[in-house]
Order: sequence, then structure tokens, then C-alpha cells
Amino acid sequence: MRVKELNVVGVRVELPNNQPIVLLKEVAGDRYLPIWIGPVEATAIAFEQQGVRPTRPLTHDLLRDVLGALDAPLRKVEIVELRDNVFYAELVIGDGVRVSSRPSDAIALALRVGVTITCAEAVLEEAGIIIPDEQEDEVAKFREFLDTISPEDFAGS
Repeated sequence: MRVKELNVVGVRVELPNNQPIVLLKEVAGDRYLPIWIGPVEATAIAFEQQGVRPTRPLTHDLLRDVLGALDAPLRKVEIVELRDNVFYAELVIGDGVRVSSRPSDAIALALRVGVTITCAEAVLEEAGIIIPDEQEDEVAKFREFLDTISPEDFAGS
């Protein structure tokens, strides 16, 4: 399976239905991958991107700590499939053990551990979008938006 590395651009809430979305971008390419996610996962991703450290570990922090305690390091996260408009991901742990995961949880964990996020080429071909140059301002506005919100903004959904 051919894969491409992705970076997390960030999360935002799509109006009018207040649905959080995470936006990823191909490292060596022009495609973006938008994935609808839940408010808890949006908060977890936003917390990590903004460097917010809760007083007690959130679920993704707990999983990071459990993997560390078991000496089973997370090696990478792969978005492996898009089926019936649902994205599927896998955590690659230790010597290649694969665990199925929702992409939002996998992304939140990958950010905490600092591992690579990849996506199957077939998924990018089906769901990736190219933002024309005149819309690059939208991506800049998206990043600007991320700087003005707090993770608590996602909690009300």
C-alpha cells in the first residue's frame, strides 16, 4: 500500500451545525484531507496543538502513558481506508502490531507522541482536496482562526 505523510493543520468547528473537523495536509504535495470528528477528539487535538496541559491526563494522554509503561512505543499512525464515508486508521505499535482506531483518536495520540501520520494514497485520491491558489487565503484564515480559539470552544457541542 502506497502512503503519503500528512501534517495536522488544525481543528475548527463547521457552521451551522457546529460539527468539528480536523484538516490534514500532504507533506510532499498539495492535497488536504478534511475529516469530521467529535467534540472530545477536537478538544484533545486542540489542547495538544496549543500546548495545554490538563491537571489530570485525558484519555489520549492515558493511552500514551500506558504504551510507555508497557514499553510498546507507538511507531506511526496510518489512515488506511475510507469506506461508506467513514475513515479507518491503525496505530502501529512496537514491532508492527496494528490496532484499529478512529482517525481522530489516532491523530490526537500521534500528536502527543510525536509520530508520523500517514494516509493511504487511495484514500487521498478519493477524499483529498486541492485548494486553488486563490483559496490559500482560506487556509491562512483557518490557521488564524485556530490561534483565536480555545479548546473549551469545542466542549459545548
